[in-house]
Amino acid sequence: MTRFNLKSKYQPTGDQPQAIEKLVANFQKAKNQTLLGVTGSGKTFTIANVINKIQKPTLVIAHNKTLAAQLADEFRGFFPDNAVCYFVSYYDYYQPEAYIQNSDTYIEKDSTINDDIDRLRHLATKTLFTRKDVIIVASVSCIYGLGSPAFYSQKSIEIKEGETISLTRLTARLIELFYQRNDFEIGRGRFRIRGDILELYPIYSSNSYRIEFFGDRIDKISEVDPVSGRNIERFDILQIFPAKHFITSSENLKTALSEIRLDLKNQLKKLEADGKLVEAYRLKQRTEYDLEMIEELGYVSGIENYSRYFDRRQAGQPPFCLLDYFPKDFLTVIDESHITLPQIRGMYAGDRSRKESLINFGFRLPSAFDNRPLKFDEFVSRIGKTIYMSATPAEYEISQSTINNRPKNYSAVVEQIIRPTGLIDPRITVKKTGGQVDDLVTMIKARIKNGERTLVTTLTKKMAEALSEHLVGLGLKVQYLHSDIETIERTEILADLRAGKYDVLIGINLLREGLDLPEVSLVAILDADKEGFLRSDVSLIQTIGRAARHLNGEVVMYADEITGSMKRAIEETNRRRKIQLEYNQRHQITPRSVIRSINKIERREDKEEKIVDDIFNKTESSKEKLNDLRALMNEAAEKLNFEQAALIRDRIIEIEKNRA
Repeated sequence: MTRFNLKSKYQPTGDQPQAIEKLVANFQKAKNQTLLGVTGSGKTFTIANVINKIQKPTLVIAHNKTLAAQLADEFRGFFPDNAVCYFVSYYDYYQPEAYIQNSDTYIEKDSTINDDIDRLRHLATKTLFTRKDVIIVASVSCIYGLGSPAFYSQKSIEIKEGETISLTRLTARLIELFYQRNDFEIGRGRFRIRGDILELYPIYSSNSYRIEFFGDRIDKISEVDPVSGRNIERFDILQIFPAKHFITSSENLKTALSEIRLDLKNQLKKLEADGKLVEAYRLKQRTEYDLEMIEELGYVSGIENYSRYFDRRQAGQPPFCLLDYFPKDFLTVIDESHITLPQIRGMYAGDRSRKESLINFGFRLPSAFDNRPLKFDEFVSRIGKTIYMSATPAEYEISQSTINNRPKNYSAVVEQIIRPTGLIDPRITVKKTGGQVDDLVTMIKARIKNGERTLVTTLTKKMAEALSEHLVGLGLKVQYLHSDIETIERTEILADLRAGKYDVLIGINLLREGLDLPEVSLVAILDADKEGFLRSDVSLIQTIGRAARHLNGEVVMYADEITGSMKRAIEETNRRRKIQLEYNQRHQITPRSVIRSINKIERREDKEEKIVDDIFNKTESSKEKLNDLRALMNEAAEKLNFEQAALIRDRIIEIEKNRA
């Protein structure tokens, strides 16, 4: 399959057809476009149609892993025959290397890598070199250094059935690609040899490959289930990509080591001239150890700090990253751009500050500066033609979205205001703060009678907890939500709200983006007139959108004055209401609330025990149980259910320890 093939039981409707038409028409004329799409208007479906029409490899950037996983799942539903990949940070836990001068504390880099996400990252880069019908859904981690795509591609191995190559030679080449030989246990990034058969488990694959030799000729290449050993498919050609992204040639390796030694010598002179003898000794010991490891093994923990040498970059040049793995002509979609772009802008400065301490105090060579995220201008210069997507795009996105670089009246801002459901943006009422709690209670009780839910936003965690306690004392079913609550528990609370365990949810900033709660008909904003980030026009519009999925949606702002932000948010919401009302009237549409099934999330310990108990009840031996658990773990990871995969992985480790 070389072309995108969109599959959906739905056809574009509402504002979607005109948005698709404009975005496609502008593609050749505008470097940047903005899709201003309201909550519930089907922005992802619109983008899927655009991709299907322009037929370009596409990078979709989201501002967190969870949203990226949701988008990847949606795009996989639209493009089941095409390659939809997921690329986010592979750390379950990450503590970067750092030095705190005030307390003379050095913090060693510490991390736990999620093997499933690591596999998907490698699958993404491998797919970009082997297919054109590719959508990569990534988090902002895609702007961090990844190693040279040229070396990554050049070092790949292509083998063919009938090709003459000795088993010894193929083994040596796999080791050059950082695959490890283990004749006892096969696993990702490993291979084993049994007689004339080499079994390889590529770093990016869910299955292994059996390469059968007849003398020095490849007789057969088969894809194999690594658990059952069952043959899946036979191949004439197999291309094998490296097991690590940071890779170089043997010639470059020798040159790089010489350059590192020279830079070490120069930096030691500088430190000693400044009277920093301890720092010089520390740097000499650490760097010489790293050099020995690289010479012996070709790799060392923290090798990314030397990436400039291996990539053949000059000091100050930006690192290679995922963007460099794309072909020249590709589409970039930045989801929730009003959040994602500020994140990208801020990454370089934070990384630079941490590296300065490490370099000044002898923990790293100055080359560590060049292992960094992209600066914002570097990012902009590398992305393809771009669609910014948000219900509240910032001034930057708007200003960049022009046709043929002409003035704003040639705007490439495409609006998608009309919802296919006919739902209208909620009514907004401004009320004085005097007696606001009593008034709020009255409104909540009215919603409860109708089986509807309420969201209340406050400015502080203390206020959220105090208000929650007060409402519980009045007999209401209330819960508060803030950043101290763990991710899994937050998901459970939201599911409980939808299911009716709670009637009211009180929170702060967490209630702005990414919540899909069709049962919510009332949003109350306390202290709406306190200008600031949480009460800016963008934040207020996002908060208002939480009530836009219910037929009876209403927003109450408690304020003693109408600020500029409030005025802009109210005017924009009323503008959108008018557009939808006129459309409904013209097409005789009766609005209907969004109806979605509630996927109740089991609690961690219950889920873990249920999965393991089911497997133990069905299987006899420990080996079979472990095989079944591994298969289930891989299945969960394939579906991007990494929380479940991690739970099963932890239990496998526990069982293996008990067996030892």
